[in-house]
Amino acid sequence: MTQRLDRIRQALEARFQPALLEITDDSARHAGHAGASPGGETHYSVHMVSAGFTGMTRVARSRAVHEALAGEFATGLHALALRLQSPEEAR
Repeated sequence: MTQRLDRIRQALEARFQPALLEITDDSARHAGHAGASPGGETHYSVHMVSAGFTGMTRVARSRAVHEALAGEFATGLHALALRLQSPEEAR
């Protein structure tokens, strides 16, 4: 795993205590696109199931994840593809 992937995982686990957390580094697929860097670690996909998402809108969930990862965005994280679900939605 990459350093950024580890930090993303730690931040999301601490904030959301997910029942499921899958993170994929998609940086290689975005080479040459806006925000991509030669070293990668810029584009990720996240699938997370958390009871903390219950009752939250899709936009509120996304904002909460972006807030939890603000430090990563400040240091080169460019894009996240998010699939965020409550346990009920994941069933």
